[in-house]
Amino acid sequence: MSTLLSSLGRWSFRHPWRVLVSWLIVLGIAGGGALVLGAGTDNTFSIPGTESQAGLEQLERTFPQVSGTNAQFIVVAADGDDVTDDAYRDGIEDAVDELARLDGVLAATSPYDEMVEGMVNDEHTAAIVRLQFDGQATDVSAEVTDELQSIVDELAAALPEGSQTALGGDLFAMAIPAVTITEAVGLVIALLVLIVTFRSFVVAGLPLLTAVLGVGISMAGIFAATAFATVSSTTPLLALMLGLAVGIDYALFIIARHQDQVRDGIDPEESASRAVGTAGSAVVFAGITVLIALIGLGFAGIPFLTTMGIAAAVAVAIAVAISVTLTPALLGFLKGRVAGRAKKAPKTKKSDARDAAPREGFAARWVGGVTKRPILVSIAVVLGLGIVAVPALSLNLALPNAGVLPEDSEARISYDLTAEEFGPGFNGPLILTGTIVTSTDPLTLMQDLGDEVAQLPGVREVALATPNETADTGIVQIIPETAPDDPATSDLVRELRSHHDEWLDEYGIDLKVTGFTAVAIDISDQLGAALLPFGVFVIGLSLILLAMVFRSIWVPITAAAGYLLSIVASFGVVAAVFEWGWFADLLHVARTGPIISFMPIVLMGVLFGLAMDYQVFLVSRMREDYVHDPDRTVAENRRAAAVRAIRSGFTSSARVVTAAALIMFAVFVAFVPEGDSSIKPIALGLAAGIAIDAFLVRMTLIPAVMAILGDRAWRIPTWMEKILPHVDIEGEAVERERALAEWPGDDSILAADGLSLADGGVHAAHLRLEPSGSLVITGARPQTLRALALTLAGRMKPEAGRLRVAGHLLPGRAAWVRSHVGIVLLGDADAASAVSEALRGRTRLVILDGVERLTAAERDQLAARLRDAAPGTAVVLTTVDPDAAQRLLDAAGRSVASVTDLSSPAHTPTSRPHPHSRSSAARGVDDNTGSRRQGTDSEVDASDVLSERSNTK
Repeated sequence: MSTLLSSLGRWSFRHPWRVLVSWLIVLGIAGGGALVLGAGTDNTFSIPGTESQAGLEQLERTFPQVSGTNAQFIVVAADGDDVTDDAYRDGIEDAVDELARLDGVLAATSPYDEMVEGMVNDEHTAAIVRLQFDGQATDVSAEVTDELQSIVDELAAALPEGSQTALGGDLFAMAIPAVTITEAVGLVIALLVLIVTFRSFVVAGLPLLTAVLGVGISMAGIFAATAFATVSSTTPLLALMLGLAVGIDYALFIIARHQDQVRDGIDPEESASRAVGTAGSAVVFAGITVLIALIGLGFAGIPFLTTMGIAAAVAVAIAVAISVTLTPALLGFLKGRVAGRAKKAPKTKKSDARDAAPREGFAARWVGGVTKRPILVSIAVVLGLGIVAVPALSLNLALPNAGVLPEDSEARISYDLTAEEFGPGFNGPLILTGTIVTSTDPLTLMQDLGDEVAQLPGVREVALATPNETADTGIVQIIPETAPDDPATSDLVRELRSHHDEWLDEYGIDLKVTGFTAVAIDISDQLGAALLPFGVFVIGLSLILLAMVFRSIWVPITAAAGYLLSIVASFGVVAAVFEWGWFADLLHVARTGPIISFMPIVLMGVLFGLAMDYQVFLVSRMREDYVHDPDRTVAENRRAAAVRAIRSGFTSSARVVTAAALIMFAVFVAFVPEGDSSIKPIALGLAAGIAIDAFLVRMTLIPAVMAILGDRAWRIPTWMEKILPHVDIEGEAVERERALAEWPGDDSILAADGLSLADGGVHAAHLRLEPSGSLVITGARPQTLRALALTLAGRMKPEAGRLRVAGHLLPGRAAWVRSHVGIVLLGDADAASAVSEALRGRTRLVILDGVERLTAAERDQLAARLRDAAPGTAVVLTTVDPDAAQRLLDAAGRSVASVTDLSSPAHTPTSRPHPHSRSSAARGVDDNTGSRRQGTDSEVDASDVLSERSNTK
């Protein structure tokens, strides 16, 4: 991956206008799609497969008057007045008549209707008018909503002075989130951090530019997707928050590496290529972890949450793609100006200027103190985070309702007045429904059932117990004693469901508990149940991914433990603010109480990916320094080498990781003070989680624990080392290409030195082949020769050695080699057609394995294909029969060949080699005994080797 990204970074640097215009075109297409296709967001929460959702679907078919969204307004009489007086009654009933004529209104219920109970409170100080709409909230047009608001406003003006009205209900329970000025403040803070980090105003603006462009594309794409999927209004805001944070940070990592390299004198183009290949590899890995965690939100099985995770994942994916393409393109515009202002050298007195040692930076002093007392530091951090996590023990979850809206919003006023005048349960009624088609007396049946329900603890009253017009479905509307998001209301739902079998036997009704309050409770319960499997998935994934990256067993374990500490501590911070009320006024928390139910799972998913970012960027530098420390090879020096690597790796990475964490913290915390009630606890949890994870866990606890482990931190069982795939996120392949840029020093289309295969059939082989030349490789088992052919064609990875094919270094450039090199495994398919396919396109080299399997006719057909090959095409033949190879080459007009025999030392030529021949010798292992045989490089004429085949096999 690192070599692919390196080439991508170089190309982007060379063609900045192409990259920039391409992304602007993508933005234009996405924006056009949003304008043409955008259907608006939908705040209707559903959860297929649950009892409450099944009950709602049944009501939609049989009792539509109670299944759609509802609205209500409350009228509170002036002090001393009676709401049943004509001064109130006449105006309210006129308003009800007018409301009943609005489009989409199925029923407008007067509080004075003889068939309705409970809509006037016992003190006669307040009355509620309820409206039932056809369909969900998104089906109600803005025109109808405006007319509704106008009618209520006219009523308020006509009522006696001192009275009060407020419009609310499910239709107005959710506010549409919007971006506020505080988010811009977060970007300003991010810009200041970037200016300090890069010491350049121009360079500091690049991460912001890439992040804003990425967010624009993702947001436009999300709104365009509303034409095909149900998207909640919280989804775009979450994607905006994540897209900004990771977009800035990912570009920061690449630009910081590039700037350091340019300051060290590396050519800007080469530096951009290396930065994208190294830091860009870590960015892609970190982005993939975030993507997997966000897509994993589907564990809960809740459609709106799955959509939210996918949308946020798309925003992160776009941020990654822009970081590795547009970032180097913008650097291509700047060229060498990216270096910025150089750091000032520390001032010293003239008397001691020569003798003064360079003063350690804060990062070096910090990690030095952490690793000096690692046990004490570890205990302090764990205990401190444990104390912070205590409020999480009282964490309660619920879906948002009008009660969490700002106090000055009309829907919140209506919610509070209803709770005050009628009791909190009036804001969240429950419905029992079932089929009563077999009943001979449906009215009495429903009345008896309602009377029995009214006796249950937690039930304030039964507002309605009636069959529908066709007497095939009955409902019991229940007013709880407690608010919709109160845990006691959840207990009441469970209590009602516990009587299912009892009431089925007694009344013959298969009852379901439903209503929007029941749906919200079911969603919260299912989300709570999904936390454990999702946590196992995330932590298990982190263990596997980090083991792949660091080739260690302890690094993943400590990283996962640190992640758990960060999660529970951030939960504790959110609970302390939103449930205990700490700093609630400062953060403009509208009401303390239960937290939005999908906060924990979203927080776990997002924080996982971001925590892995910091783990990778910090610990990978530590591992790199440890691996390159010569003292680690001496047993008694390994621990000291490990501690040195912790300190040097930390010092090298701390500046960039600190800047990244501060930027993410600023972006997230900016969504808290004026943010939407749904996104506010998520934003606070992410801000707290980032601060805790970056500064207390990754930059304090992890170095301390690794210092305690010493060199054991980098150990891994042999069996695990073998089965884990290798992931190059440190740019090792890029550095290897740089080191071998001048090798082999000639124009060979194929060059190998010390080439070895994993199966032991080839050891330290030396190969050379010029363009348009031919090479025969023999002297091994057919299986070994086939493995070698696949290796030379980039289809298999060599165990050791250097290998360059068609100008590309393997195994890093295997994808390029596969596109330029054709391979034919003879005997497995039609030879002629297979060779024709292999020679198509830009093939510069074709490898043929098993020519001894060809018949004479097949050999002639294959030779004809080789004669027709493009000029300059080289041929490699791996075969156990060199004579068969020579016959094919003669028939194809390629009589001169270099021969490598893998089973014996090279032969000294008995005649002068052909002047255009490039031969190769072999250093190999005897295929039968496995004994090592040393050979010397020499020129070997093909005719000499072929004529003495019996001596060389």
